[in-house]
Amino acid sequence: MQWVLTVALICGNMVQVSCSSEDEPAEQDKAYKGVPLVILDTDIASSTDDLFALEMLYRYDEQQLCRLLGVVVDREGEANADFVDVMNTYFGHLDVPVGLVRDGIKDPKVWIDYAKVAYMTEADGITPMFSRTFDPNERIPDGYKLYRRLLSQQPDHSVSIVSIGFVTCLAQLLQSEADEYSALSGAALVHQKVKCIYLQGGVFGDAEEPDFNFAQGITFAQAFFELWPKDVDMVFSPMEVGQTVEYTPEQVIADVSWTDRHPIKQVYMTCNCNTGQRMWDTMCVIQAVEGDALFSLSERGTIRITPQANTIFTPSATGNVRYQLSGNAQWSAMMLEKIRTMNKMK
Repeated sequence: MQWVLTVALICGNMVQVSCSSEDEPAEQDKAYKGVPLVILDTDIASSTDDLFALEMLYRYDEQQLCRLLGVVVDREGEANADFVDVMNTYFGHLDVPVGLVRDGIKDPKVWIDYAKVAYMTEADGITPMFSRTFDPNERIPDGYKLYRRLLSQQPDHSVSIVSIGFVTCLAQLLQSEADEYSALSGAALVHQKVKCIYLQGGVFGDAEEPDFNFAQGITFAQAFFELWPKDVDMVFSPMEVGQTVEYTPEQVIADVSWTDRHPIKQVYMTCNCNTGQRMWDTMCVIQAVEGDALFSLSERGTIRITPQANTIFTPSATGNVRYQLSGNAQWSAMMLEKIRTMNKMK
């Protein structure tokens, strides 16, 4: 595949999902008709690429290229959900609901501990630097319950899930039973409502090594791979695809030149983010919204996971699995420019 910049221009306005409903959509929904409906599932507050993945979905939503239905936080801890609340509020997406995993992975590795930015104050030590939307008296819903509510409200085969962390909430969703939102089991609800899932993870080719996200919670990963419907598409973005897309701390800070009161900038100003961070997670977001044309993809196949968290891919023309392939330097530069352009927006 030729990675040419003109492709980006051609595909920048692409949409890939038809989400018509039998009922006439509400006036506020008409502008979104026909665009991807996205749920983000993130282990935010460890690696910084999650920040840009979420920011990009806000920007795509504002451009009416997708609709961000909700954010599921798959890393335990109220502070992590609070950080998403700060992001939602700062970027003006107060209506985006947030769910939080409970009974998930205990004490997973944290690369950069930046959830504390949600509680930063002004110089007086009292006034919060960032506004919040959450009602402190209300309990943040469980992640899998938010999935069930959001999926039950959408047209059949219309939802794209972007999974850029652990698969804890997804496993809980697939194992769930009928509730107040749907008479369907979780697996049946996914089968009926989800068009595709885009996952940051997987190790493919000749390498025989575990995937980090899956290995952190192998029992959740095993349940996820076992129960995911075999006719609902899965697209993986292995680590090497985003590895060549580096957004340096100096660039991040310089690109938000108009203020210091910016949650992403504050993360980079107050935490050591020079830890080998790359834009791994954003690759899933870009494909989920802009489509396949910007990516070189593997043939179709099937996938299984071993108890050691190795992902075993078997080619099959009828399989539901594909994975992204690495691009060249020009492609990497194009992807970085997409991310930086959105981060520079006021």
